[in-house]
Formats: sequence, structure tokens, C-alpha cells
Amino acid sequence: MINRKGVHIASKWAKTIAIRRDPAVARYVPETRRMTERTLGQMLNRYGMVYVKPVAGTFGQGVMRVERTSGSPLPYSSHAGTNKRRFASLGALYRHIGRTKRRRPYLVQRGIHLLRTNGRRFDVRVMAQKNPAGAWESTGIIARVAGRGKVVTNYHNGGRPVAVGALLRPKLGARLAAHTEARLRSLGLRSAKTLARAYPRINMVGADIGLDRQLRPWIIELNTSPDPYLFRHLKDKSTHRKVMRYARLLGRIPSARGGTARGGRRQAAATSSRGRLARRKR
Repeated sequence: MINRKGVHIASKWAKTIAIRRDPAVARYVPETRRMTERTLGQMLNRYGMVYVKPVAGTFGQGVMRVERTSGSPLPYSSHAGTNKRRFASLGALYRHIGRTKRRRPYLVQRGIHLLRTNGRRFDVRVMAQKNPAGAWESTGIIARVAGRGKVVTNYHNGGRPVAVGALLRPKLGARLAAHTEARLRSLGLRSAKTLARAYPRINMVGADIGLDRQLRPWIIELNTSPDPYLFRHLKDKSTHRKVMRYARLLGRIPSARGGTARGGRRQAAATSSRGRLARRKR
């Protein structure tokens, strides 16, 4: 039976812990830790580049790309939005991040050198939804290209939605591009199922997956309130129609009659009942 009691899991940390429990998914999760000055320094020493992000946040707000380079008088750098800063010490960098994050808890995540198109980074959003039979299904996939000079790909932060094949085919050829797209769909679906084992009431997941230069996929983030309208940008409108139909059935967006799908049916039933009562009075 379809689950219309979807919930939103805001904590990126809680979702990371949950999907690490499945070894087949955990190997695609970049190392992620709670951010302190110590863990930030350790991760920078290990990977050279990391992303820091709020534990609870949307639209890529508050996300920074942070790097450490050797042989420079200003070896630490931060990149947020289109603003870049350099720092002489880890302490100075951490204080700068602190002014952005204020008292909010942050995570530090291994940085992935994403594939690019025309010099801009891109990742992939895989939509997984409960279908009318109550089973998880991969219903859509779309690429998101970062805005010029930006480090995040979110549509609400200047990202541009593009068909995945349109980006991968020129780089990989038709056969490998199709194989890679199928692999991304499969990983997105598995990650949603894994998350649902920890949080059975979720019914939609948007899996944000990046591809590195060796075509290895990495699960950057899972969103339990994904934007179904993103898929309207695809030329093939059948994907958008399916995503929206499932979202309505799950009560996650207004139905054609207004309100959620469930609320719309209740409203229609109430209207019909009032009409019958009025006719009896007449």
C-alpha cells in the first residue's frame, strides 16, 4: 500500500549515518565528519579539498569549498557563492567559516573533483519515489550544472538542469553514457531504500550523486523533500509527468483540484456532500 505519511529528515549527519549501514552504499559515501577546527585540519591534510556545509540546510546555502595548497604564504582558501578568500593559517580560515555558520553545527566532507562541462561542475539528481503499489522506484534522473563561478549545483542557487545524456554522450560515447546513467539510477534507488530502512515513513528521496574524473559515483547528499518540478526542464515530458503523478499520490504536492492529493479528495467529498444536502433542502 502506498505511504502518504512522508516525513522530512533535515539532518545531513543522521542521513549519512543511516546509509553507511549498507556496505554496498557506504563505499560511495565520501568521508564525512562533524566539523571542528581539528577535524577540518585533518580532512584538509588528507584530501587537500573538502566541502563544509550546515547539518541542516537547503538550496546549497552556507556551503563552502575549502582547499589547502602547499608552498604558498596563504595556503588555505575558501570559496562560497562566487566569493573566494585566502588565509595564512587554519585558525584564520576556521574563524572565517565561523562567521558564516554562526552557531549552526557544520559537517566537513571529502571534496570530490566533479566532472565538468564548459568549465562548470555538474552532478546528478536521481529521484526515487514510492509507486502506487508501495514499492520504491527510480522515476527520474537529471543533471545540474553549477552557475558560473559557483561551487554548488542547486537549481535555486543558479544551477542549470540538463538531461544527463546530453552531458555524458559527448564525453563517453552513447554506450558508456547509457551504462553510466543506469548505474546512477541504480545507486540512487538503493540509497533511498537504505535510508528508508532507518526512516520507514519517507516516501520520496532526491539522491545527489557526483561523478569524479574516473567516473566513480559519490553520494553527495540525500534530500527527503526533493523538488519534483525540477524535471519539467527535460525535453522528454513523460519523466516529469510520472514524477508529478507519484508526488501527488504521495500527498507531497497539491493535486489538480487544490490541496494535497489526499486533502483534495477530502475537499471534493465534502463539496459533494454539501451539494446533496442542499438539494434535499430544496
